[in-house]
Amino acid sequence: MKTVNHTIGDVLREVGNAAAHIGRYFMRTLSRMSWPALLASCIMLAILLTILPLALTLFAIFLLAKIAIAIVAGYNYNKRRGDYTPHKDV
Repeated sequence: MKTVNHTIGDVLREVGNAAAHIGRYFMRTLSRMSWPALLASCIMLAILLTILPLALTLFAIFLLAKIAIAIVAGYNYNKRRGDYTPHKDV
């Protein structure tokens, strides 16, 4: 009967074997590729590694700017209408 509770060593060994298998598969795939296909895949990988973090960073910056502008605009709108009370006495 197979035990469900594995030790941490068994889990790490299994992860290492899986990573080695993926690495061997990747190396076999690269060795079978032609030079133009290898060049194209390297260029696509370089574009992916440079453009994707830039896009995510710009998305986060503009999202934070939008939230900050909405907070400031809401504060100014409430202040202009007279609804703004900095401290409410309960």
